[in-house]
Order: sequence, then structure tokens, then C-alpha cells
Amino acid sequence: MTHHPVTTALAVLSALVACGPAIGDEPVGSLAKAFAGKYRIGVAISTGLVTNPRPAADALIRHQFNSATPENLLKWENVHPDKDRYDFGPADRFVAFGKENDLFLVGHTLVWHSQTPAWVFESAPGVPATREQLLTTMRDHIYNVAGRYAGQIGGWDVVNEALNDDGTLRDSPWRRIIGDDYLEFAFKYAQEADPAAELYYNDYSMHLAAKRDGAVRLVDKLKQAGCRVDAIGMQSHYGMGHPQASEVEASIEALAEAAGKVAITELDINVLPWPSNIAGADVGQSAAASPRLNPYRDGLPAAKQAELAERYAMFFRLYNHHADVIDRVTFWGLDDGRSWHNGWPVRGRTAHSLLFDRSLAPKPAFDAVLRTATETP
Repeated sequence: MTHHPVTTALAVLSALVACGPAIGDEPVGSLAKAFAGKYRIGVAISTGLVTNPRPAADALIRHQFNSATPENLLKWENVHPDKDRYDFGPADRFVAFGKENDLFLVGHTLVWHSQTPAWVFESAPGVPATREQLLTTMRDHIYNVAGRYAGQIGGWDVVNEALNDDGTLRDSPWRRIIGDDYLEFAFKYAQEADPAAELYYNDYSMHLAAKRDGAVRLVDKLKQAGCRVDAIGMQSHYGMGHPQASEVEASIEALAEAAGKVAITELDINVLPWPSNIAGADVGQSAAASPRLNPYRDGLPAAKQAELAERYAMFFRLYNHHADVIDRVTFWGLDDGRSWHNGWPVRGRTAHSLLFDRSLAPKPAFDAVLRTATETP
């Protein structure tokens, strides 16, 4: 069955205003309320939802979530596109929305090798910056961005994706120009910019033993250098057959021991076939489109919906078991229409990765996740 998106969105909004979203005649519960005794439930908010607010989407966010992360608007290329120019407009609106709705806000991200303009790493066009120049650029950016939102953004992904899958440091421009200690400077500058904010290291494929061990070594080294790391972020971009729950659990335990807390930062489950040339979640990778890689253009079959629901429930049972060390679970997108899997690693696909469909209606996976909140461990 297909639904007209405008009609359905209005229906969802009406239900939200009345008693929360509804499936048929039954009111739908709130994820944030259901898991309130365990951990925060977050959502990644696209720039489009900030710059062009949609009442139905805003209402859904208010009802279901108590934390929010901006997908892109605080990344360097958007908030600091030119050396002498910052664009704080979208970020200011994001922060205002968070304050209006009592959301715990996470800043994503201060230092990353991707989505960072070339000028950051240059002293002049085509001329690499020196170590001192790049440290000054990093410090000024962190002071201006994290400092602007001190007391408003509760935590920062200070450094994003600094590790290779084998646990070694990625050979990024930050590392090549500054050295291995660039991470120490990033965390020290962030703490100086906002001493009250929580500070996180965030990465993908953290279920891999080698990468997990590399993250533990990294955090240990940061702490030895006097840096504060409040949690390690496990991005959690998963598929239908991988990773195994045991792999995820081993990493939750090891990372929590290293940092004290773990955050599930970018959770989604991709139901689409995976291109053979892609591994992990590096945004620099891509694959050519083909009908084989986009099998659910007309909707997700009921059997696959049920499989997705059980997959989500399995992970939430695991999170609930380790709720004492999990600080937050954040979905990477509000609904299927806004999932990054529509454009990565293959452009033009029809994703079905999240708990809400393109009409903002809850899917079977939503109900499955909600039920885990009251299950006996």
C-alpha cells in the first residue's frame, strides 16, 4: 500500500498533537520516555530540517527523542567554509531548536579528515601548512565553534574517524602535518573552549577487534597526556547479517573500560545489498548503481520488515543489558527518506534503514525496539 506523503504527514502531526503518534487507533509510545531509566535516545537532524522546518517532523522529534546531533551543519566545510568566514546561521537554529525542546545536544564534529576545506591544510594555495600554522587553525576553529555554544551543546565528537580498521592511526592531513599528537591538541583545545562539555572520540566499525583495541590504546594515550575523554562513540552502521551481537558486546565492554562510557552514535541498519568493493563507513568510498543493489524501490516486503525489526530488537536487548555504561543511543536520521543510505555508498537507492518510514509512520522495527524497554533481562 502506498500513502500520499502530505496526507500521511498531516495525519501523523494531528496524532502527535493529540496523544502522540498513532498506528490505527492505538497511541504510539515515546522512545525517550520508554528508555529514560536506561540511556538517552537521540536523532541525527539533517540541515534541511533545520533550515526548512516541517511541523510533522519537528513534532515527531519532540515526542520520540531527548538528544539530537546535527548530521552536517557543524562539520568544518559548512560552519567554517573560508579562512575568514564562519556561517553560524544553521547551527544557531539547531541549538535554538534543542533549547526549545529540552534536547541534549551533541556537536559533530570538530576535527575530521573529511568534509574539511583544502585551505585548512594550506599556508597558501597549493602550499602545505606548517605544524604551527595548522595547530593555530585548529585551535581558532575549536575556540570559535565550541566556544560559541559553551553551555548549550552538551558534548562534542572532538575527533572523528582517526583510526584505520587495523587500529593504526589514519594517515590524514592532520597527522601528516602535525604528527600523532594532533589528537591531544584537539581534546585540550575542546576542553579549554568549553570546560563543562563532554568530550568524545567517535569512529565506525568499532566492533572489529583490531579497531576496538586501537581505540583503547588511543584513549589510554590521550588520558596519559592529561586529556579528558568522557565516552567513546561507536557509530554502529550495521547490516542485516553483520556484525554479530557478540562482536558488538565485546567492544562495548572494552571501550567502556577504557573511557567509562560508550555512546551508540550513528545507529542504522542497512537492508540493501552491500557492494563488494565497500568496507566500513568511509564516506570517501562509492559504488556504481545497479538494479541489483536497489531491490526495494516500491517498499520493503513484510518478511524483510520483520527481519529488520528483530535485528533492531537484538541490538537494543544488548544495549539494555549494558545500560550502566551506555550513555546514549542515537539514530542516524529521522526517517527512511532522510537516511544517508539513499545516497551512500550508491547514489539513488531507496533506503529502509530507520524506525520511521518516508511518511514518518512507525515501522514494525519501532514497535520491536519499544517492547525491549520493558522486557525482563
